[in-house]
Amino acid sequence: MFELIFILIFVATLLVTGITFMTVLAATGVALAVMLLLGMMSVVFKLLPWLIVIAIGVWFFKNFVHSSSQRRY
Repeated sequence: MFELIFILIFVATLLVTGITFMTVLAATGVALAVMLLLGMMSVVFKLLPWLIVIAIGVWFFKNFVHSSSQRRY
């Protein structure tokens, strides 16, 4: 939500200062790309503890639970 507000204020500021429309479109595209990249990185950092827990769980299941049920004597 903050990214959208930033983009709208950014575009309004560029339009009010008298910059050409093509420059406003180019700057908006660059700002959207940067905000999209930073937003994806923040989601990854936010989910990183859960991803580590899932990786440890899969490793534990593969090495201890699944391997012991495959042994037939």
